[in-house]
Amino acid sequence: MKPMFLPGVERDPKPSSFADSIRMMQSAGAEYPQIWHMFAYLPQATQHLARFTQEILRGPAPISPGIRELIAAYTSVRNQCPF
Repeated sequence: MKPMFLPGVERDPKPSSFADSIRMMQSAGAEYPQIWHMFAYLPQATQHLARFTQEILRGPAPISPGIRELIAAYTSVRNQCPF
């Protein structure tokens, strides 16, 4: 997995569910969204972004959560950004 190019952020996670998830995925040798490093680095500052993202992808809407995930994945690929 490629680094985020923010080594200070990656090396300094604060106690949070994101830090726990990163450690779990790393110990399993699995890939994970690199934005988790930012969420773990500043958990208080990124809580609103995590809630916003979940609401957009999972909240009530005229299209299903699966279709919204597909749109997000397609957008990421078009932007040459790993989803």
